[in-house]
Amino acid sequence: MKLMSFTKNGVAGFGVVQGDSVVDFSYKYPDLKSFLASGDSLVDGDLIAISDIKFEPVIPNPSKIICVGVNYASHIAEMGREPGEYPLLFTRFANSQVGHNEPMLAPQESAKFDYEGELAVIIGEGGRRISEKNAVNAIAGYSCYNDGSIRDWQRHTSQFTAGKNFKGTGGFGPWLVTKDEIEEPSKLEIETRLNGKIMQAAPISDLVFNIPKLIAYISTFTELESGDVIITGTTGGVGAARKPPVWMKHGDKIEVEITKIGTLINPIKDAN
Repeated sequence: MKLMSFTKNGVAGFGVVQGDSVVDFSYKYPDLKSFLASGDSLVDGDLIAISDIKFEPVIPNPSKIICVGVNYASHIAEMGREPGEYPLLFTRFANSQVGHNEPMLAPQESAKFDYEGELAVIIGEGGRRISEKNAVNAIAGYSCYNDGSIRDWQRHTSQFTAGKNFKGTGGFGPWLVTKDEIEEPSKLEIETRLNGKIMQAAPISDLVFNIPKLIAYISTFTELESGDVIITGTTGGVGAARKPPVWMKHGDKIEVEITKIGTLINPIKDAN
């Protein structure tokens, strides 16, 4: 099942994707996060053409977006780092995200706008001190993410937060694919394309800290709640590591495709 968040004529909703339409269930719950927290099932709703709606980030209002840095061996190598004993974590804010087909915004303050194709894990049941063995029970599903990064701001200090939270710099979508459709996420493949050219390609199995390890570690220090999002890291091939570097700019198109999930597409537009 594919679940998505959207707006139609400025009114927020969510529902189940069925072909070129979405079944609107927002009459029952205010948003997708509330539905995930309910543990309820979806039965009936109005059918809306996808062409009539605007894609919103899969979870527009997460309590937490926790991102994992340098979590693929190939990316660790290209950035000249050493594998850590623990996951390197930072946070994103909800207003730094945009949905599928919406422009990611290149800020005025920097020309170093980089792409990072990633697998997003959306929390369903949640909890505290979740074991690796039970981690899958906490998951609602998976999506694509582009952790757009303002590299010079990211490197102002040892903390990544400033370079990861400019408004509208992260893409999230197009939808959540429920975990019952993806038996083993490590078997998925991820690919990032800039203007049609493949920039990143890797199996999810190349993660240094896999999804159960991340859920167990993160849920030890904070309670994971329904609708929380874990962005699991990017693979080698980022623009900053290329010679010469490759930066996203106004007029570009960036795509993140993950097998069995879909393709997140975002044009790049200069921010006001």
